[in-house]
Amino acid sequence: MYTLPQLSWPPRYVTASILCSFGGFVFGMDTSVIGPVTVMERYIDDFGAFSSTIHGLIVSSILITAAISSFFAGRIADALGRIKCISLGGLIFSVGAAIQAAASHLGMFVAGRAVEGVGEGFFLGALVVYICEIAPPRQRGPLTSSPQLMTTMGLVSGYFICYGTRALHSSLAWRLPFVLLAALSASFAFSVYFWLPESPRWLSLQGKEADANKVWEALDVNSADREKIILQQGGPETGIALEPTPTATPEDNGRDIAVPSPVSTPKKSALLDAFAPDVRARTLLGIFLMAMQQLSGIDGVLYYAPTLFKHAGLTSSSASFLASGVSAIVIFAVTILALIWADQWGRRQSTIYGGLGLSFLMLLMGSLYAANAVHETSGAGRWIVIVSIYLFAVIFSISWAVGIKIYVAESQPQHTRASATGLAHGSNWVANFLVALTTPVLLERSSFGAYFLFGGCTFATVIVCFLWMEETKGKSLDDAGGNTRLVNVAT
Repeated sequence: MYTLPQLSWPPRYVTASILCSFGGFVFGMDTSVIGPVTVMERYIDDFGAFSSTIHGLIVSSILITAAISSFFAGRIADALGRIKCISLGGLIFSVGAAIQAAASHLGMFVAGRAVEGVGEGFFLGALVVYICEIAPPRQRGPLTSSPQLMTTMGLVSGYFICYGTRALHSSLAWRLPFVLLAALSASFAFSVYFWLPESPRWLSLQGKEADANKVWEALDVNSADREKIILQQGGPETGIALEPTPTATPEDNGRDIAVPSPVSTPKKSALLDAFAPDVRARTLLGIFLMAMQQLSGIDGVLYYAPTLFKHAGLTSSSASFLASGVSAIVIFAVTILALIWADQWGRRQSTIYGGLGLSFLMLLMGSLYAANAVHETSGAGRWIVIVSIYLFAVIFSISWAVGIKIYVAESQPQHTRASATGLAHGSNWVANFLVALTTPVLLERSSFGAYFLFGGCTFATVIVCFLWMEETKGKSLDDAGGNTRLVNVAT
């Protein structure tokens, strides 16, 4: 069923991760397309003018179905396999994009977004789990961050596609981006299904050890890395993280090593296992963090970038579209750095310090608007807001966009990883829905309310993380609640 390209370098687990990460590209492209499309003249001519509430509903309709499907995505990924769940999601997503491209009235367009959301909910969480399960520990951070990099590449592509098509004197101005999106997502779905092998960790949990060993070899994962993955993510039968008794070496100085107790019990995957006493706290924290990631306001910035830049003084359509595209380029560039340094920055550290920067910028912009210091034609206030929007996107991309998603995936043991990640992504979609639905309404009714809301939510998250978030970088936390203890090894 699968045939990976026969390459000696890079290792095939890297090419598999890159191909799987392309799901992030289609997600990012959809995110950046919908805001500019809904303010295009041709779109308004075809569907009529609508209120800020309807605008929010059009944009956010994808998110509620994504939230519902993502709650079940983990269970589907456990039952059918990671690859089938990802491929199914990509195929459903392409159908939804095609419906939007062919929409003859607003109801059909919204229905297409709802179908698209079902697909997003299936593949986004599963692809992170898949990469986490095939990546050697030393490269887990960068490879698990690659979907975020592809998301930013999709953001850049979507903004500039809309910047180019907006001048077309037909409905192709807004239809063409969705035609391209449908074609790309269908290609992604079929490529994943026919070219990528199933996760060897999932195969091991199904008792298919021979198949798992063949996949490890097909992925070019050497025996030493394979042993580390299995030990950190759990034995094939238990799904519990088991580390060998550490032998002190100079490289181990000051590093936490997980030591197993001699007794472990078999565990089977089930949705409610994510709330078992030994993992409940990590599951709830992951759900909270993924929700607050959206309540920072990032998708309010991404979905409504042209509107935000217009409010800040870039009144012409071309200027606001171009500024949105430039912001996407900036996000893409800094995400490359975040991917490279993903395993050098701690998850806890990047979340806390990044959150402080994000909350400061949101509160700064809100204060400027509240003081009536932002004017469309002159004054420093509008330029401070424009620069702050860029800085907000930069800080989010190098901190919360990467660290939180990695934390959610790597803080769970094997038997709950897919389910807990699906639940966390579900909370992310729910919060995303609320942000997308309410942002245009808040901006219309108050020039500063949205900024204070997002800044307050972000600062509250910093406090929670300071009190309860543990560092997971370089540690096996798969069974921290009972069978594994963390030992500091010093020479």
